[in-house]
Amino acid sequence: MAKNTSKKIKELKGVKPETINEQQLAAMQASVRTVDQLTSEVGGIEVRKHALMKAMEQVQQRIEQLRVSLKKEYGTDNINIADGKINYPENTEENGEANKKN
Repeated sequence: MAKNTSKKIKELKGVKPETINEQQLAAMQASVRTVDQLTSEVGGIEVRKHALMKAMEQVQQRIEQLRVSLKKEYGTDNINIADGKINYPENTEENGEANKKN
C-alpha cells in the first residue's frame, strides 16, 4: 500500500518515473531477443536461398550445354525427357525455310 501512496504523491508533484517496471522490461527484452533471433534466421535462409539459386543456375547452364550438344549431334534438341526419343522435325527443308523467314 505504501508503494501506491508514494506513486500518487509523485504523480501529484509532477515527478515522472525513471524506469519501466520489471515485468515491462522483461517483456520488452524477450520481444527484442525474439526479433533478433528471427532476423538471424531470415539471414540464414537468405544465404541458403542464394546458394540454391547459384546451384540452379549451374544446372541450367549444364542443360543448355547438353541442348547445344544434342542439336549439333542430332540436328535437333527436341528430346522426350521421359524416354530419350528424338523428335525430328517432320520435314527438314520446310523447317529450315520457316526459320529463315522468321
